[in-house]
Amino acid sequence: MRAFLRFLLSSAIAALLGSPATRADEQWIPLFNGRDLEGWTPKIAGHELGVNALDTFRVENGAICVRYDRYTQNMFGHLFYRQPFTRYRLRSEYRFVDEQCPGGPGWAKRNSGVMIHCQPPETMRKGQSFPVSIEVQFLGGLGEGDRSTANLCTPGTLVEYNGQLDRRHCINSSSPTFHGDQWVAVEIEVDGGRKIVHKVNGQPVMEYANAQYDPDDRDAKALIREGNTRIEGGYIALQAESHPIEFRRVDLLPLPDAPAVPR
Repeated sequence: MRAFLRFLLSSAIAALLGSPATRADEQWIPLFNGRDLEGWTPKIAGHELGVNALDTFRVENGAICVRYDRYTQNMFGHLFYRQPFTRYRLRSEYRFVDEQCPGGPGWAKRNSGVMIHCQPPETMRKGQSFPVSIEVQFLGGLGEGDRSTANLCTPGTLVEYNGQLDRRHCINSSSPTFHGDQWVAVEIEVDGGRKIVHKVNGQPVMEYANAQYDPDDRDAKALIREGNTRIEGGYIALQAESHPIEFRRVDLLPLPDAPAVPR
């Protein structure tokens, strides 16, 4: 409880001082127009790219929603933005709602995320459940106990954490737990593959460096060119991992010297 109160206090102080994410001179670009899925393409395991099976991804009340009301068994899926990025800040607000899809694994309850540095969606196998990527994992509280959010997971990738190569698939952040259906603000600062920082409600909760492909991963092997495993950029995707979730905004701010983003 004390840690959570400190987190709230530091968030309030940051807001009063002026968070970098809210400076008036910054030109954030909305990747989601609030009306439809223009610019986004679904890739659901077992289906061809572009097939929005069972209307998994839809827009309701100004939010991108992941829904499972037409499902009888689980399928993992992702919604890809139309172009890759290298150096940027990405911010989104999400909340978990309703009940998990029938057949969804226990570990995926109130579990979703944003994938960055994704492989091109057209290179994914038809039955591939997750793109090779860096996953900023979103977890919702289960009513009791601690369950951090904005964690790191690494499907087909590796990073350096605390100065050394870390082969764990998932690493927890230092964020507090968010129970219920409340909205949570996450920001990701991406300096190519050199350094990536996760923030929750304006506060840093996770940092790592030197993103790279895992040469032992089946799908990552196909992305390695001339022995170079470094990852400098990639696509952004929203995850459908068996629990309904809503994304109220998805905005991007290019960092200095980053390629321009078409509007």
